[in-house]
Amino acid sequence: MNGPQGPEQAEESGGATAPRRPRVVLGVSGGIAAYKACELLRRFTESGHDVRVVPTEAALRFVGEATWAALSGHPVETEVFDRADQVPHVRIGREADLVVVAPATADMLAKAAHGIADDLLTNTLLTARCPVVFAPAMHTEMWEHPATRENTATLRRRGCVVIEPATGRLTGPDTGKGRLPDPAEIFAVCRRVLARGPLRPDLAGRRVVVSAGGTREPLDPVRFLGNHSSGKQGYALARTAAARGARVTLLAANTALPEPAGVDVIRVGSAEELRVAALAAAKDADAVVMAAAVADFRPAVYAPGKIKKRDGEDPAPITLVRNPDILAELSAERARPGQVVAGFAAETDDVLANGRAKLARKGCDLLVVNEVGGGKAFGTEDNEAVVLGADGSATPVPFGPKEELADLLWDLVAARLAPLAGEAGA
Repeated sequence: MNGPQGPEQAEESGGATAPRRPRVVLGVSGGIAAYKACELLRRFTESGHDVRVVPTEAALRFVGEATWAALSGHPVETEVFDRADQVPHVRIGREADLVVVAPATADMLAKAAHGIADDLLTNTLLTARCPVVFAPAMHTEMWEHPATRENTATLRRRGCVVIEPATGRLTGPDTGKGRLPDPAEIFAVCRRVLARGPLRPDLAGRRVVVSAGGTREPLDPVRFLGNHSSGKQGYALARTAAARGARVTLLAANTALPEPAGVDVIRVGSAEELRVAALAAAKDADAVVMAAAVADFRPAVYAPGKIKKRDGEDPAPITLVRNPDILAELSAERARPGQVVAGFAAETDDVLANGRAKLARKGCDLLVVNEVGGGKAFGTEDNEAVVLGADGSATPVPFGPKEELADLLWDLVAARLAPLAGEAGA
Protein backbone atom coordinates (compact mmCIF):
# COMPACT_ATOMS: atom_id res chain seq x y z
CA MET A 1 0.00 0.00 0.00
CA ASN A 2 1.48 3.35 -1.05
CA GLY A 3 -0.43 5.45 1.47
CA PRO A 4 -3.48 5.54 3.67
CA GLN A 5 -6.91 5.17 2.19
CA GLY A 6 -9.19 8.20 2.51
CA PRO A 7 -11.71 8.15 5.37
CA GLU A 8 -14.51 7.63 2.85
CA GLN A 9 -13.08 4.40 1.46
CA ALA A 10 -14.53 1.06 2.47
CA GLU A 11 -13.16 -1.93 4.27
CA GLU A 12 -14.41 -5.50 4.21
CA SER A 13 -15.78 -7.15 7.32
CA GLY A 14 -17.17 -10.65 7.17
CA GLY A 15 -17.72 -10.40 3.43
CA ALA A 16 -19.67 -7.13 3.71
CA THR A 17 -18.33 -3.77 2.68
CA ALA A 18 -18.71 -0.93 5.15
CA PRO A 19 -17.27 2.57 5.28
CA ARG A 20 -13.87 2.57 6.93
CA ARG A 21 -13.69 4.50 10.17
CA PRO A 22 -11.41 7.57 9.96
CA ARG A 23 -8.06 6.79 11.58
CA VAL A 24 -6.90 9.37 14.09
CA VAL A 25 -3.63 9.50 15.98
CA LEU A 26 -3.95 11.38 19.25
CA GLY A 27 -0.54 12.50 20.41
CA VAL A 28 -0.29 13.59 24.03
CA SER A 29 2.72 15.47 25.30
CA GLY A 30 3.76 16.08 28.90
CA GLY A 31 1.67 18.91 30.31
CA ILE A 32 -0.88 19.10 33.09
CA ALA A 33 -3.58 19.56 30.44
CA ALA A 34 -3.00 15.91 29.37
CA TYR A 35 -6.01 14.91 31.47
CA LYS A 36 -8.25 16.97 29.18
CA ALA A 37 -7.16 14.84 26.22
CA CYS A 38 -9.25 12.03 27.73
CA GLU A 39 -12.38 14.02 26.91
CA LEU A 40 -11.10 14.69 23.38
CA LEU A 41 -10.43 10.96 22.94
CA ARG A 42 -13.94 10.14 24.13
CA ARG A 43 -15.47 12.50 21.57
CA PHE A 44 -13.49 10.89 18.77
CA THR A 45 -14.36 7.32 19.72
CA GLU A 46 -18.05 8.02 20.38
CA SER A 47 -18.38 9.64 16.96
CA GLY A 48 -17.00 6.57 15.18
CA HIS A 49 -13.30 7.38 14.77
CA ASP A 50 -10.60 4.75 15.14
CA VAL A 51 -8.10 6.35 17.54
CA ARG A 52 -4.56 5.35 18.43
CA VAL A 53 -3.07 7.21 21.38
CA VAL A 54 0.65 7.94 21.31
CA PRO A 55 1.69 9.58 24.60
CA THR A 56 5.17 10.80 25.36
CA GLU A 57 7.02 9.44 28.38
CA ALA A 58 6.30 12.71 30.21
CA ALA A 59 2.58 12.49 29.36
CA LEU A 60 2.36 9.13 31.10
CA ARG A 61 3.37 10.86 34.35
CA PHE A 62 0.02 12.70 34.17
CA VAL A 63 -2.30 10.04 32.68
CA GLY A 64 -1.40 6.34 32.75
CA GLU A 65 -1.21 3.90 29.88
CA ALA A 66 -4.20 1.89 31.13
CA THR A 67 -6.48 4.92 30.82
CA TRP A 68 -5.54 5.56 27.19
CA ALA A 69 -5.95 1.88 26.30
CA ALA A 70 -9.36 1.61 27.97
CA LEU A 71 -10.73 4.76 26.33
CA SER A 72 -9.35 4.06 22.85
CA GLY A 73 -9.89 0.30 22.73
CA HIS A 74 -6.33 -0.17 21.45
CA PRO A 75 -3.01 -1.02 23.09
CA VAL A 76 -0.92 2.06 23.71
CA GLU A 77 2.39 2.26 21.89
CA THR A 78 4.99 4.48 23.48
CA GLU A 79 8.39 3.24 22.28
CA VAL A 80 9.99 3.13 18.85
CA PHE A 81 11.22 -0.41 19.58
CA ASP A 82 7.90 -1.83 20.80
CA ARG A 83 6.75 -4.42 18.24
CA ALA A 84 9.71 -3.44 16.09
CA ASP A 85 8.74 -6.02 13.46
CA GLN A 86 5.74 -3.79 12.59
CA VAL A 87 7.90 -0.65 12.30
CA PRO A 88 5.52 1.48 14.40
CA HIS A 89 7.49 4.70 13.99
CA VAL A 90 6.62 4.62 10.27
CA ARG A 91 3.35 2.69 10.21
CA ILE A 92 1.33 4.79 12.66
CA GLY A 93 1.83 8.11 10.88
CA ARG A 94 1.57 6.62 7.41
CA GLU A 95 -1.83 5.02 8.07
CA ALA A 96 -3.43 8.03 9.77
CA ASP A 97 -6.10 10.29 8.29
CA LEU A 98 -5.41 12.90 10.97
CA VAL A 99 -2.79 13.47 13.65
CA VAL A 100 -3.74 15.77 16.52
CA VAL A 101 -1.39 16.62 19.37
CA ALA A 102 -3.23 17.82 22.48
CA PRO A 103 -1.76 19.20 24.57
CA ALA A 104 1.25 20.30 22.54
CA THR A 105 3.93 21.65 24.87
CA ALA A 106 6.56 24.21 23.89
CA ASP A 107 9.06 21.35 23.76
CA MET A 108 6.84 19.36 21.38
CA LEU A 109 6.33 22.36 19.06
CA ALA A 110 10.11 22.91 18.98
CA LYS A 111 10.82 19.27 18.13
CA ALA A 112 8.14 19.18 15.44
CA ALA A 113 9.37 22.43 13.86
CA HIS A 114 12.97 21.23 13.75
CA GLY A 115 12.31 17.64 12.71
CA ILE A 116 13.66 16.10 15.88
CA ALA A 117 12.56 12.47 16.22
CA ASP A 118 13.61 11.13 19.62
CA ASP A 119 10.45 9.19 20.56
CA LEU A 120 7.48 7.49 18.91
CA LEU A 121 5.30 10.60 18.72
CA THR A 122 7.92 12.79 17.06
CA ASN A 123 8.72 9.94 14.63
CA THR A 124 5.01 9.69 13.85
CA LEU A 125 4.87 13.42 13.06
CA LEU A 126 7.73 13.03 10.58
CA THR A 127 6.06 10.14 8.75
CA ALA A 128 2.51 11.52 8.68
CA ARG A 129 1.22 12.49 5.24
CA CYS A 130 -2.16 13.59 6.50
CA PRO A 131 -3.39 16.82 8.12
CA VAL A 132 -1.73 17.60 11.46
CA VAL A 133 -3.33 19.70 14.20
CA PHE A 134 -1.49 21.03 17.26
CA ALA A 135 -3.39 22.30 20.31
CA PRO A 136 -0.75 24.10 22.40
CA ALA A 137 -0.93 24.42 26.18
CA MET A 138 1.74 26.13 28.29
CA HIS A 139 2.34 29.14 30.49
CA THR A 140 1.87 32.55 28.89
CA GLU A 141 5.58 33.42 29.02
CA MET A 142 6.44 30.22 27.15
CA TRP A 143 3.75 30.81 24.49
CA GLU A 144 4.90 34.41 23.95
CA HIS A 145 8.62 33.55 23.82
CA PRO A 146 10.16 34.37 20.41
CA ALA A 147 11.36 30.79 20.00
CA THR A 148 7.86 29.37 20.45
CA ARG A 149 6.37 32.02 18.15
CA GLU A 150 8.90 31.17 15.45
CA ASN A 151 8.35 27.42 15.84
CA THR A 152 4.60 27.98 15.56
CA ALA A 153 5.04 30.10 12.43
CA THR A 154 7.27 27.42 10.89
CA LEU A 155 4.67 24.70 11.47
CA ARG A 156 1.92 26.86 10.01
CA ARG A 157 4.00 27.63 6.91
CA ARG A 158 4.36 23.90 6.39
CA GLY A 159 0.59 23.46 6.40
CA CYS A 160 -0.02 22.34 9.99
CA VAL A 161 -2.95 23.78 11.90
CA VAL A 162 -1.71 25.26 15.18
CA ILE A 163 -4.71 26.29 17.28
CA GLU A 164 -4.32 29.45 19.33
CA PRO A 165 -4.41 28.67 23.07
CA ALA A 166 -7.29 29.91 25.17
CA THR A 167 -7.01 32.56 27.87
CA GLY A 168 -7.83 31.55 31.43
CA ARG A 169 -6.60 29.81 34.56
CA LEU A 170 -3.25 28.06 34.14
CA THR A 171 -1.29 25.84 36.52
CA GLY A 172 -1.26 27.24 40.05
CA PRO A 173 -2.57 30.78 40.57
CA ASP A 174 -1.51 32.04 37.10
CA THR A 175 -3.99 33.32 34.54
CA GLY A 176 -3.28 34.23 30.94
CA LYS A 177 -3.05 32.94 27.38
CA GLY A 178 -1.79 29.38 27.18
CA ARG A 179 -4.72 27.31 28.41
CA LEU A 180 -5.74 24.27 26.35
CA PRO A 181 -8.98 25.10 24.48
CA ASP A 182 -12.11 23.22 25.42
CA PRO A 183 -11.86 19.61 24.12
CA ALA A 184 -15.28 19.93 22.44
CA GLU A 185 -13.98 22.87 20.41
CA ILE A 186 -10.71 21.11 19.54
CA PHE A 187 -12.82 18.21 18.30
CA ALA A 188 -14.94 20.58 16.20
CA VAL A 189 -11.80 21.96 14.51
CA CYS A 190 -10.49 18.43 13.89
CA ARG A 191 -13.82 17.41 12.35
CA ARG A 192 -13.58 20.28 9.86
CA VAL A 193 -9.96 19.43 9.04
CA LEU A 194 -10.94 15.80 8.43
CA ALA A 195 -13.90 16.84 6.29
CA ARG A 196 -11.63 18.86 3.98
CA GLY A 197 -9.09 16.07 3.63
CA PRO A 198 -5.35 16.45 3.00
CA LEU A 199 -5.60 19.97 1.60
CA ARG A 200 -3.12 22.65 2.63
CA PRO A 201 -4.78 25.10 5.04
CA ASP A 202 -5.58 27.79 2.47
CA LEU A 203 -6.04 30.53 5.05
CA ALA A 204 -2.68 29.95 6.74
CA GLY A 205 -0.92 33.25 7.28
CA ARG A 206 -4.18 35.18 7.00
CA ARG A 207 -5.88 37.32 9.63
CA VAL A 208 -9.65 37.36 9.48
CA VAL A 209 -12.38 39.09 11.47
CA VAL A 210 -15.82 37.55 11.99
CA SER A 211 -18.82 39.05 13.78
CA ALA A 212 -21.55 36.91 15.31
CA GLY A 213 -24.71 37.15 17.36
CA GLY A 214 -27.13 40.05 17.63
CA THR A 215 -26.65 43.56 18.95
CA ARG A 216 -28.85 44.98 21.70
CA GLU A 217 -29.88 48.63 21.96
CA PRO A 218 -30.79 49.57 25.55
CA LEU A 219 -34.04 51.37 26.33
CA ASP A 220 -33.43 51.54 30.07
CA PRO A 221 -31.35 49.53 32.57
CA VAL A 222 -33.53 46.41 32.12
CA ARG A 223 -34.91 46.55 28.55
CA PHE A 224 -33.44 46.56 25.07
CA LEU A 225 -34.28 46.27 21.39
CA GLY A 226 -32.75 43.09 19.98
CA ASN A 227 -33.19 40.20 17.58
CA HIS A 228 -33.26 36.40 17.51
CA SER A 229 -29.71 35.78 16.27
CA SER A 230 -27.98 33.01 18.25
CA GLY A 231 -24.52 33.55 16.77
CA LYS A 232 -24.25 29.96 15.52
CA GLN A 233 -23.47 30.91 11.91
CA GLY A 234 -20.79 33.39 12.94
CA TYR A 235 -19.24 30.87 15.30
CA ALA A 236 -19.23 28.29 12.49
CA LEU A 237 -17.40 30.82 10.32
CA ALA A 238 -14.82 31.45 13.05
CA ARG A 239 -14.34 27.74 13.73
CA THR A 240 -13.92 26.77 10.06
CA ALA A 241 -11.50 29.65 9.43
CA ALA A 242 -9.35 28.46 12.33
CA ALA A 243 -9.42 24.92 10.94
CA ARG A 244 -8.16 26.32 7.64
CA GLY A 245 -5.20 27.95 9.35
CA ALA A 246 -6.37 31.55 9.81
CA ARG A 247 -5.70 33.78 12.79
CA VAL A 248 -9.28 34.65 13.77
CA THR A 249 -10.76 37.51 15.76
CA LEU A 250 -14.41 36.89 16.66
CA LEU A 251 -16.59 39.85 17.63
CA ALA A 252 -19.33 38.18 19.67
CA ALA A 253 -22.51 40.14 20.30
CA ASN A 254 -24.61 38.76 23.14
CA THR A 255 -24.06 35.05 22.57
CA ALA A 256 -24.10 32.18 25.05
CA LEU A 257 -22.00 29.81 22.95
CA PRO A 258 -18.66 28.32 24.07
CA GLU A 259 -15.64 30.06 22.59
CA PRO A 260 -14.34 28.32 19.46
CA ALA A 261 -10.88 26.81 19.81
CA GLY A 262 -8.03 28.91 18.47
CA VAL A 263 -10.07 32.11 18.20
CA ASP A 264 -9.54 35.47 19.89
CA VAL A 265 -12.96 36.56 21.17
CA ILE A 266 -13.99 40.18 21.81
CA ARG A 267 -17.38 40.64 23.51
CA VAL A 268 -19.60 43.51 22.35
CA GLY A 269 -23.15 44.59 23.15
CA SER A 270 -24.59 47.41 21.05
CA ALA A 271 -24.18 48.31 17.39
CA GLU A 272 -21.85 51.17 18.29
CA GLU A 273 -19.66 48.87 20.38
CA LEU A 274 -19.54 46.43 17.46
CA ARG A 275 -18.63 49.27 15.08
CA VAL A 276 -15.70 50.40 17.23
CA ALA A 277 -14.42 46.83 17.64
CA ALA A 278 -14.83 46.00 13.94
CA LEU A 279 -12.99 49.08 12.70
CA ALA A 280 -10.13 48.39 15.11
CA ALA A 281 -9.88 44.67 14.28
CA ALA A 282 -10.12 45.28 10.52
CA LYS A 283 -6.96 47.37 10.47
CA ASP A 284 -4.70 44.34 9.98
CA ALA A 285 -7.22 41.85 8.58
CA ASP A 286 -7.09 40.20 5.16
CA ALA A 287 -10.83 39.52 5.29
CA VAL A 288 -13.81 40.69 7.32
CA VAL A 289 -17.05 38.70 7.45
CA MET A 290 -19.91 40.47 9.20
CA ALA A 291 -22.37 37.73 10.17
CA ALA A 292 -23.83 39.48 13.23
CA ALA A 293 -27.41 40.72 13.09
CA VAL A 294 -26.94 44.45 13.71
CA ALA A 295 -29.85 46.57 14.88
CA ASP A 296 -30.76 49.17 12.25
CA PHE A 297 -32.17 51.53 14.87
CA ARG A 298 -31.67 52.49 18.51
CA PRO A 299 -33.76 54.52 20.94
CA ALA A 300 -33.09 58.23 20.62
CA VAL A 301 -33.15 58.58 24.40
CA TYR A 302 -31.85 56.15 27.02
CA ALA A 303 -33.83 56.21 30.25
CA PRO A 304 -31.42 56.11 33.20
CA GLY A 305 -34.12 54.52 35.38
CA LYS A 306 -36.55 51.72 34.63
CA ILE A 307 -39.50 52.98 32.58
CA LYS A 308 -42.51 52.55 34.86
CA LYS A 309 -45.94 51.25 33.94
CA ARG A 310 -48.53 53.68 35.28
CA ASP A 311 -52.21 52.81 35.71
CA GLY A 312 -54.47 54.55 33.22
CA GLU A 313 -51.57 55.90 31.18
CA ASP A 314 -50.31 54.73 27.78
CA PRO A 315 -46.55 54.45 27.46
CA ALA A 316 -44.75 57.36 25.85
CA PRO A 317 -43.79 56.70 22.21
CA ILE A 318 -40.23 55.52 21.67
CA THR A 319 -38.39 57.57 19.06
CA LEU A 320 -35.79 55.64 17.08
CA VAL A 321 -32.68 56.90 15.28
CA ARG A 322 -30.50 55.11 12.74
CA ASN A 323 -27.48 53.12 13.78
CA PRO A 324 -24.29 53.41 11.71
CA ASP A 325 -24.07 51.05 8.73
CA ILE A 326 -21.00 49.07 9.80
CA LEU A 327 -20.78 46.85 6.71
CA ALA A 328 -21.01 49.81 4.33
CA GLU A 329 -18.38 51.71 6.32
CA LEU A 330 -15.97 48.76 6.29
CA SER A 331 -16.53 48.30 2.55
CA ALA A 332 -16.02 51.96 1.68
CA GLU A 333 -12.95 52.45 3.85
CA ARG A 334 -10.90 49.29 3.32
CA ALA A 335 -8.23 49.19 5.99
CA ARG A 336 -5.80 47.35 3.71
CA PRO A 337 -5.38 47.07 -0.07
CA GLY A 338 -7.07 43.91 -1.33
CA GLN A 339 -9.06 43.37 1.87
CA VAL A 340 -12.12 41.20 1.21
CA VAL A 341 -15.35 42.21 2.93
CA ALA A 342 -18.42 39.96 3.17
CA GLY A 343 -21.76 40.44 4.86
CA PHE A 344 -25.05 38.71 5.59
CA ALA A 345 -28.56 39.78 4.65
CA ALA A 346 -31.52 38.22 6.44
CA GLU A 347 -34.66 38.69 4.34
CA THR A 348 -38.30 37.62 4.72
CA ASP A 349 -39.55 38.28 1.15
CA ASP A 350 -38.17 38.99 -2.34
CA VAL A 351 -34.96 37.49 -1.00
CA LEU A 352 -32.75 37.70 -4.09
CA ALA A 353 -34.05 41.07 -5.29
CA ASN A 354 -33.55 42.62 -1.86
CA GLY A 355 -30.18 40.93 -1.57
CA ARG A 356 -28.88 42.31 -4.86
CA ALA A 357 -30.04 45.80 -3.93
CA LYS A 358 -28.34 45.50 -0.54
CA LEU A 359 -25.10 44.23 -2.12
CA ALA A 360 -24.95 47.32 -4.35
CA ARG A 361 -25.79 49.61 -1.44
CA LYS A 362 -23.26 48.09 0.99
CA GLY A 363 -20.38 47.91 -1.49
CA CYS A 364 -19.02 44.63 -0.13
CA ASP A 365 -17.43 41.85 -2.19
CA LEU A 366 -19.78 39.06 -1.10
CA LEU A 367 -23.22 39.01 0.49
CA VAL A 368 -24.81 35.89 1.95
CA VAL A 369 -28.56 36.19 1.46
CA ASN A 370 -30.85 33.90 3.40
CA GLU A 371 -34.52 33.74 4.25
CA VAL A 372 -35.40 34.00 7.92
CA GLY A 373 -38.54 33.57 9.98
CA GLY A 374 -40.78 30.56 10.45
CA GLY A 375 -38.04 28.61 12.19
CA LYS A 376 -35.45 29.28 9.46
CA ALA A 377 -31.83 30.32 10.10
CA PHE A 378 -32.03 31.93 13.57
CA GLY A 379 -31.07 29.53 16.34
CA THR A 380 -30.93 26.45 14.09
CA GLU A 381 -28.01 24.14 13.30
CA ASP A 382 -28.63 24.35 9.53
CA ASN A 383 -28.90 27.09 6.94
CA GLU A 384 -29.67 27.64 3.27
CA ALA A 385 -28.55 30.66 1.30
CA VAL A 386 -27.29 32.23 -1.90
CA VAL A 387 -23.92 33.99 -1.90
CA LEU A 388 -24.01 37.01 -4.21
CA GLY A 389 -20.77 38.48 -5.52
CA ALA A 390 -20.00 42.02 -6.59
CA ASP A 391 -18.75 40.46 -9.83
CA GLY A 392 -22.32 39.34 -10.64
CA SER A 393 -21.89 35.77 -9.43
CA ALA A 394 -24.55 33.88 -7.48
CA THR A 395 -23.55 30.71 -5.61
CA PRO A 396 -26.39 28.68 -4.11
CA VAL A 397 -25.77 26.93 -0.79
CA PRO A 398 -28.15 23.97 -0.31
CA PHE A 399 -29.77 23.30 3.04
CA GLY A 400 -27.24 21.77 5.40
CA PRO A 401 -25.06 22.35 8.47
CA LYS A 402 -23.89 25.90 9.04
CA GLU A 403 -20.28 24.71 8.89
CA GLU A 404 -20.82 23.77 5.23
CA LEU A 405 -22.08 27.24 4.38
CA ALA A 406 -19.09 28.65 6.28
CA ASP A 407 -16.60 26.54 4.33
CA LEU A 408 -18.16 27.52 1.01
CA LEU A 409 -18.01 31.19 1.93
CA TRP A 410 -14.34 30.87 2.89
CA ASP A 411 -13.73 29.19 -0.49
CA LEU A 412 -15.13 32.29 -2.18
CA VAL A 413 -13.19 34.64 0.11
CA ALA A 414 -9.91 32.74 -0.40
CA ALA A 415 -10.31 32.94 -4.17
CA ARG A 416 -10.47 36.75 -3.91
CA LEU A 417 -7.50 37.26 -1.60
CA ALA A 418 -4.29 38.68 -3.00
CA PRO A 419 -1.30 36.30 -2.76
CA LEU A 420 0.75 36.46 0.40
CA ALA A 421 4.29 37.79 0.15
CA GLY A 422 6.41 35.07 -1.41
CA GLU A 423 3.43 33.32 -3.04
CA ALA A 424 3.17 35.49 -6.15
CA GLY A 425 4.27 33.55 -9.18
CA ALA A 426 4.43 30.29 -7.22
